[in-house]
Amino acid sequence: MTKISNLTEGEILSPLLKFAMPVLLAMLLQVIYGAVDLIIVGQFGAATDVSAVATGSQVMMTITSIINGFAMGVTILIGQKIGQGRFKEAGNVVGSGICIFSVLAAIITAVMLIFAVPISRLMHAPVEAFDDTVLYVYICSAGTIFIIAYNVICGIFRGIGDSKTPLITVAIASVANIAGDVFLVAGFDMSVAGVAIATISAQAISVILSIIIIKKRGLPFEFSKSSIRFHKGITSQILKYGAPIALQDGLVNLSFLAITTIINSLGVIASAGVGVAEKLAGLIMLVPSAFAQSVSAFVAQNYGANKYTRAKKTLAYGISVSLCFGVVMAYFTFFHGNLISGIFSKDIAVINASWDYMKAYAIDVLLTSFMFSMTGFFNGCGKTTFVMFQGIFGAFCIRIPLSYIISKAAPASLFYIGLATPSSTFVQVIFCLVYFIIVSKEFKKEKYTESGVYI
Repeated sequence: MTKISNLTEGEILSPLLKFAMPVLLAMLLQVIYGAVDLIIVGQFGAATDVSAVATGSQVMMTITSIINGFAMGVTILIGQKIGQGRFKEAGNVVGSGICIFSVLAAIITAVMLIFAVPISRLMHAPVEAFDDTVLYVYICSAGTIFIIAYNVICGIFRGIGDSKTPLITVAIASVANIAGDVFLVAGFDMSVAGVAIATISAQAISVILSIIIIKKRGLPFEFSKSSIRFHKGITSQILKYGAPIALQDGLVNLSFLAITTIINSLGVIASAGVGVAEKLAGLIMLVPSAFAQSVSAFVAQNYGANKYTRAKKTLAYGISVSLCFGVVMAYFTFFHGNLISGIFSKDIAVINASWDYMKAYAIDVLLTSFMFSMTGFFNGCGKTTFVMFQGIFGAFCIRIPLSYIISKAAPASLFYIGLATPSSTFVQVIFCLVYFIIVSKEFKKEKYTESGVYI
């Protein structure tokens, strides 16, 4: 049987690093998972193929972020129930989560299949790449059920403190995706369609493997078929925690879609270059993103156990480690970004466009080292409404307007357009710092932990 990792006792930094490492590696594999698609199509196709995959994958990334946001509701609630010692209720969280995401899968699949063409048109996909963009969205939308199932299962594992199992499944899925890309794109010249089919097939493999692992190991709390229903109270709590994160993640990604739309209007080279840069952004932001999830899992258990000081120490460690790596990534990205951009394309113009845009991300990674860990902390505390607010404000009040205004300047530099992102993050960090002070005052009102130790 799978064991529960107790994150409320002992050291903090060492267990946090051990928990974060598999999360980091899993996210790295997911970045590679998506990057390989562009690498293969870039080496065996044209700039239009790169543009189609880049634009289509941005659309699907938005859907995935919404799903992952809802899945965080499951992670947070399971962690809190475990911290409170309510293991039966943790099983009911899983059951309610399965019901919620089954409905969500049906809705998202139908919407995406019906509106694939209007969405691609709304994205201003370049005329030369429009049909392939629609095809990519169609194929990936048909496999939405696998995207949803994978994210829910990972949410359950993170909630019980297991970050290694998702790493194993995504590692196998990444190998399958690479093999599928080479086989279908390089071998059968299926281009965009081959990339999409390989992506969905790999996701299906990861889901099947995860289910096999769960059946073999079992869950560390009571769970049966009777648990799979909409449990009153628990269902609403999952939605209460998950919906704000999903809305925030979805709208934030929508803001990046809006920026992609703005840049697509500048032509195929700009579209392909920024598409490559967005894939590389996932690599640049790996450590801050990994610690956002890890801090959430740690804080959820400690918040459930009323160990607030320990929760705040976890945040401090998350920021410190993220910032150390952020400095290194910022330097390499700003001064040597052309080296990694060249992996994705043979076109010098596309490489230079990508590097120009990535210089803005070099600044942003320093700021996200603070923001991501702080939002992870707030999520773990169940303060997801604030996380939603600051994310939406940054996206729609700063990032999109600035991108649009700068894009209309002559000449429209991709670096200057990209600066809208760190500008938004800077304001969000200020919001987070102010809210952290407010939350800390709330903690002081709770003078004792459950064990009676004064905080």
